[in-house]
Amino acid sequence: MAHADTPLQANTPCSPQDVDAFLNEAETLVARRGLKMTRIRRKVLRLLLESPEPAKAYDLLDNLDGEGSAKPPTIYRALDFLQETGLAHKIESLNAYVACGHASHNHSAVFLICNSCNAAEELHATSTNTALRAETEAAGFTMTRAVIEVRGTCRDCAA
Repeated sequence: MAHADTPLQANTPCSPQDVDAFLNEAETLVARRGLKMTRIRRKVLRLLLESPEPAKAYDLLDNLDGEGSAKPPTIYRALDFLQETGLAHKIESLNAYVACGHASHNHSAVFLICNSCNAAEELHATSTNTALRAETEAAGFTMTRAVIEVRGTCRDCAA
């Protein structure tokens, strides 16, 4: 969950404020790539966008009301699709997912996770991502994406 009073330029809320507008943008982005935003994928993305905190797959499954007999593989396929298209990130240590409002460009996610309140805020660490890409290339490795998790205390809990 991103905090409203973000003092650093690098810290920007990753989740868009206008859910319906972003869902339409996401559908256009997916279609431009020759893919399809199914009803389930759209619903899962909406649930992620509306969630105040990182969402676990089974919590999303419980909230797929009106989607018939959705099973765990259905939700995981939808989450995999959203990650592959850059519309969501998985926070491994929390085994939870967040929507990403920056799908129009390829970026690695850096999450600041508070040990006290479990808030997770995406940090757009441009220089960190540039350095990581350069170092992986120097090692002869082609990086496709990275998720970096930083644990500590958020500004609200530290206050």
